[in-house]
Amino acid sequence: MALDQVQEEEEGMSFLDHLEALRFHLLRSVAAVLVFTVIAFLAKSIVFGIIILGPSKVDFFTYRVLCDIANSLNVPALCIDDLPFTIQSRQMTGQFSMHMTSSLVVGFIVAFPYVFWEFWRFISPGLYDKEKNAARGAVFFVSFLFFLGASFGYYILAPLSINFLSNYQLDPSILNEFDISSYVTTLVMLVLASAIMFQLPVVIYFLSMSGLVTSKMLKAYRKHSIVVILIISAIITPPDVISQLLISMPIMVLYEVGISIAKRLEKKRALVEAEYLRNHPEENQ
Repeated sequence: MALDQVQEEEEGMSFLDHLEALRFHLLRSVAAVLVFTVIAFLAKSIVFGIIILGPSKVDFFTYRVLCDIANSLNVPALCIDDLPFTIQSRQMTGQFSMHMTSSLVVGFIVAFPYVFWEFWRFISPGLYDKEKNAARGAVFFVSFLFFLGASFGYYILAPLSINFLSNYQLDPSILNEFDISSYVTTLVMLVLASAIMFQLPVVIYFLSMSGLVTSKMLKAYRKHSIVVILIISAIITPPDVISQLLISMPIMVLYEVGISIAKRLEKKRALVEAEYLRNHPEENQ
């Protein structure tokens, strides 16, 4: 969008007009989340019985795949055929509260593409045409990385973490009886944390596009980034090394992808500048 067009829109819309537009975007986003939340709440047997409690059962997809790999490689230790813990509800409102919480989380995850699309519709009118073209497909890529991260957290990080924590014992006399709120909170934290951390390439893309970071800078701080990623992984995962490494490794790979993205943007920017100087030789003088 040209500068004069932006100025015209800014002159035509007051601060209250912008707040009013934001309010409608937020209302539509909340409405979408609520619709899917109600659907998830009504589909209790599927959402809670199969999805939420899935990683707590030995017939979960990840555990079956690990057992197949264990049988093919003749490594019985890889097969997870026992999860020695029970899930209890020790509060009067425990099950109902977790039903509401899990339904809300599922509703948000399913509605995320639409929520981000509404957010993008609000901010995109203030961008220049060049910025809009550079950010084309943002809704798709952000949503794709969000679901990819959520899938990684649900199918890999969560079941392996639950397996580790359920088998960890200080003494055989101590039984693992987890409260339903603790189980759901741990699962939700792992899934959402993975979904958010998988947005790293998008963050690097926009930072590089705005000139705040460069590929050389990202390479120079590669070692520092590894330390930061490990610290963040330790914060968002249960206190076991396996979970921390599982979430940190793909994030490190995504960091390298971000470096490649920054390189491509810099090459593209250099070509545009070179073309501009060829067409305007007087700028070199």
